[in-house]
Amino acid sequence: MDLTVVSLIISVLAILLSFFAVTRALQGKQEAPAPTSSFESVPLRLQAYERLVLLTERISLPGLISRLNQPGISAAEMKMILTENIKQEYDYNSTQQLYVSQVSWDAVRNLKEQNIMVVHQVAASLPLSASSSELNKKILEVMMSQQNGALHEMVSQTLNHEAKKLMQ
Repeated sequence: MDLTVVSLIISVLAILLSFFAVTRALQGKQEAPAPTSSFESVPLRLQAYERLVLLTERISLPGLISRLNQPGISAAEMKMILTENIKQEYDYNSTQQLYVSQVSWDAVRNLKEQNIMVVHQVAASLPLSASSSELNKKILEVMMSQQNGALHEMVSQTLNHEAKKLMQ
């Protein structure tokens, strides 16, 4: 499969997912927190949004590549390292879904799934003898070719928008 086709598919999916998430966020179709009489949940909710913004940065592919780059290993090994790191970061923060809107959590989950899909598709397009440097380079090329910006930036904007609504 040609890199241009992979890039186009990924770009279209990213645009559709982000459009859906942002549209739902702007229409106010978020679930309201359960009312409580003696417990103030706003600080916990703001902290959850803060942690999810950090998560989006930690699982962004450019950030992962710069943090986990290991020259001299194979593309298959790097694919495994990237995928496992994304899953671990996501799992570590999965309890934050209790405090954020469904739109926000869906955006984070879509980012995780999209990043794993990109890593797998790019790795599949490379020869078996490819190095981690080749994989990293191709992933960054795919990310740079996204016309509407990187998905992790759109997710971060959605989370920021939701958090700012809480502070009003």
